Amino acid sequence: MDKIPLETTDDESSIRFRDCFSVRYIQSAALLCRLGYRIEKDFLESGTISEEDRLSHEVFILNSILSSVAFLESTINELYADAADDAYFFTDKKNEVLLQTIGEKWRNEKNFDRAPLVNKYLKILMIADKPGFDDNNTVFSDIRSLIEIRNSLMHYKREWIVVQKGEISLDFEETHGEKLERMLRNKFPGNPLAQKNRPFFPDTCFGHGCAEWAVGNSLAFTDEFFRKLELPAPYDGIKNELATK
Repeated sequence: MDKIPLETTDDESSIRFRDCFSVRYIQSAALLCRLGYRIEKDFLESGTISEEDRLSHEVFILNSILSSVAFLESTINELYADAADDAYFFTDKKNEVLLQTIGEKWRNEKNFDRAPLVNKYLKILMIADKPGFDDNNTVFSDIRSLIEIRNSLMHYKREWIVVQKGEISLDFEETHGEKLERMLRNKFPGNPLAQKNRPFFPDTCFGHGCAEWAVGNSLAFTDEFFRKLELPAPYDGIKNELATK
C-alpha cells in the first residue's frame, strides 16, 4: 500500500494519520480481476469448471467492478477532504496553493456528498481553472458507462429479460438490461463461462473482460484528471501492483 502521511500533534504522545482508501480499492479491483482471469484461463484450457469456481468467478468479477467505482469515489472524496481540512503533504508549494484554492472555494459549496460522482471531478477542475473532459473523450464516456453498471448493481430492480425475440409490438420499451447491452456489447470480450441462450447482461457481460475494462478505464480517467491538475496521483507508488491478468 502507498505511504500514509503521519502527523504529530502538540501533545507529543498523540499521532494522527490520514488513510487512503482509494489505494486499497484499486488494489482490490486489480487483484480480483486477476483472480477472475485465472479461473477463465483454467476453464479455457480444461473445458470444465466446478460450481464453486463458477461462483468464485462471479464474486471476483462483480466485486472488481464495484471496487473500481469505489476507487473513483474515494479518490475525489479524499482530495476534497485534504483541501477542506488544509491537510497538505506536498513538497511543491504550487501544489499546496492549488489545494488551498480548492478548499477555499469549495467550503462555500453545499451538498458535496450528494453531487453525482463525475460532477465532483468536473467541479474540481473548474475551481482549479483547468480544462474539463470533452464529452467525446472515450475514457470519459466509458466512466459514465461504468458508473451505470455500478448503479444497476447497487440499485438492482428485477425485470423481464427477452432471450428469444419474436415479433415486437409497436409499444415495445427497451429494458434496462438491453440498454446496457447496447452501451457495452463492443467494449470488451464477453464472459467465456456464460452459458448459451443467456442474456448479455449480466451473464455475458460479467467476465474478466469487463473487470479489466473497469480497472483500466478508472485508472486512465484519474490519470488524466491528476495530469490536468498537475498533481501527483495518490496511487503512483503502487502502479506496478495493478496488473489485471
